[in-house]
Amino acid sequence: MKALTIRQFGLLSTACLEDVAVPTLAAHQVLVRITAASVNPLDLKILAGQKQAAFPVNFPYTLGTDFAGIVETTSDGITGFKRGDRVAGRLNPTAGGAFAEYTAVPAELLCHIPASVSDEQASALPTAAGTARQALFGVGKLIQGQHVLIHAGAGGVGSFAVQLAKQAGAYVIATASTRNVDLIRELGADVVLDYHDEELLQHLQGMHLVLDTRGGATLERSWATVRPGGTIVSIVDNIIQPRNAIQGVFTAIKHDASILSDLLKEVDAKRLRVQLDSTHILELAHDALERVAAGHSRGKVVISIGT
Repeated sequence: MKALTIRQFGLLSTACLEDVAVPTLAAHQVLVRITAASVNPLDLKILAGQKQAAFPVNFPYTLGTDFAGIVETTSDGITGFKRGDRVAGRLNPTAGGAFAEYTAVPAELLCHIPASVSDEQASALPTAAGTARQALFGVGKLIQGQHVLIHAGAGGVGSFAVQLAKQAGAYVIATASTRNVDLIRELGADVVLDYHDEELLQHLQGMHLVLDTRGGATLERSWATVRPGGTIVSIVDNIIQPRNAIQGVFTAIKHDASILSDLLKEVDAKRLRVQLDSTHILELAHDALERVAAGHSRGKVVISIGT
């Protein structure tokens, strides 16, 4: 089978499309023929060797965590899935394997895809939507009536966070580039700020919660926008600390197939929109990686692997 593989850490050119063996099933696993996989910033950090402490990988390593596909076969004793089922899931980053034609995945990481949801849409959900939900509600404790600032509202995590926060009854302020203002308003933001205009952010105050998807200077400027007792949740800065009367918390996605199933049902019911930036075939996976690395995608970048 074809797989986008690395044999050392490095630049995007380090990843090569190789012929590798189809995975052998272990106990409690399902063999999935992958049809779509989405690219996350985490994939680029793993490729560069920046996540070895958190997610140690062995070479050769096939990139990718988020996927959708069709069940080929199951190990003995699996009752929830059968050949032909459409499924989605998230692989452990240490294992990787989504940017390939097949993967062997523990059954507990999978969920069924509703008929109305495309494979590309399903593959876009696990990390981005799961992170948005966890950051807003699991860590940020966002409730109805609160004010939330979401940075990079047009990005993978941001585009889901805007929708989920608005559905929860929050007052949503999001930052975006000028070309994305209309999109973020469509997703439900009450106010959209051009992130190029630093003065706008300087006058913003009273936030109960800030979702930091950028780190660096963006995170630093965000502290002044938060009311005492409020919280900044960062998905970038893993050493963030509380400051004065403001909580500073880092969060990383903890995959839960039941949560992914809930999110898929929301997409099926047209209550949650999956904003797809672009789709690339596996043979041109480098284009997908470069698109995410550039940092200007509108929603999720997806690799189409088969039908």
